Amino acid sequence: MTSADNPVPMYFMVIGTDKPDALPLRVATRARHRDWLRGSHERVAVVASGASLERDSTTMNGSLLVVAASCYEDVLAFAQADPYAHAGVFESVEIRRWDWTFGSPNGPTASVNPI
Repeated sequence: MTSADNPVPMYFMVIGTDKPDALPLRVATRARHRDWLRGSHERVAVVASGASLERDSTTMNGSLLVVAASCYEDVLAFAQADPYAHAGVFESVEIRRWDWTFGSPNGPTASVNPI
């Protein structure tokens, strides 16, 4: 997952926004999606994942993944292989480089001053 030039993995957010009325398709595909996330991937490691929710705090409307990889292209291929993507759940998928700051496994733990 890392190259000799970059021994520390880069982190990325994969933000999938569901199509309107995609909830039934999302629910029907969810078990395959979750099994796929738990699977072994050669070039990408899933660090964290979860569904985004509507304001009612129960209705799923998208996905957020934090993944570790050596390059954007590996994350793009990973996102395109997601069962949700194959099923057509997403209206859009955005991949952003993420600078893991607090709680990062690659640096000292920062303390947060209470307000």
